[in-house]
Amino acid sequence: MWFRNLLVYRLTQDLDLDAERLEAALASKPARPCASQELTTYGFVAPFGKGADAPLLHASQGFLLLAARKEERILPGSVVRDALKEKVDEIEAEQMRKVYKKEREQLKDEIVQSFLPRAFIRKSATFAAIAPAQGLILVDAASPKRAEDLLSTLREVLGSLPVRPLNVKIAPNATLTQWLQSQQASHGLHVLDECELRDTQEDGGIVRIKRHDLASEEVQQHLATGKIVTKLSLAWEDKLSLLIDDKLALKRLRFEDLLQDQAAEEGGDDALSQQDASFTLMMLTFMEFIPQLIEALGGEELPQGI
Repeated sequence: MWFRNLLVYRLTQDLDLDAERLEAALASKPARPCASQELTTYGFVAPFGKGADAPLLHASQGFLLLAARKEERILPGSVVRDALKEKVDEIEAEQMRKVYKKEREQLKDEIVQSFLPRAFIRKSATFAAIAPAQGLILVDAASPKRAEDLLSTLREVLGSLPVRPLNVKIAPNATLTQWLQSQQASHGLHVLDECELRDTQEDGGIVRIKRHDLASEEVQQHLATGKIVTKLSLAWEDKLSLLIDDKLALKRLRFEDLLQDQAAEEGGDDALSQQDASFTLMMLTFMEFIPQLIEALGGEELPQGI
């Protein structure tokens, strides 16, 4: 259990996150298959293990792990458009009249409903970890939309979930640009070999650089012309590497072999014990790393009342 992406959310009010209460809340909206006429379903599943008896919440050393699963029927737009055109052409030819927008929409709905039972089903899972003592929710998602799907469903079953994305006092792109210019970050962070640069002018250019010496004259010249850094690859204390963007989304997380070997050793031969060990070690690493990252980026902009 190692997150590959990370979006960090701050709880803005005290919330009762008792494990037993949370388990019961998750059980009120379990994941289920799509019915024949449903486009999508969303609900909670066991993060570890399978079967009806597998708990929907995993707790370890004060950290909580949950997972949500989305099922959706895949109905290609081109298939619907072709079927709709064929039906419209048939009506116009047989009845010698024009098919207008309202009738087209009705025909489209009928076509979608007829195709749904035969559509392929795609399943995807999203994991989230809660650190109640630190007031943080960590979501393994690359996009805010996917994270919000999980958070809004969690809010639905809990009745309240006062959270907001983690914010810092200084614009992240300013700090990332400074790090790239100086080739020196802080708090155990080191600049690696990938970045994205954007022109500050409206409709300005974008430069993406991978596997390249970011201290080179070519890269520094882009900065000299006024481009700012919107993505930057970093390593932290020989424990993990990542790509951070100017919205504080962390992507392509990679935990170094030393941590993975430690989790394998602590987990033993049992699969569930292995998952528990890796989750616990990941969370302990995050609880050390996230405060360091926040400080390096200028400190957290706390919500009022925190």
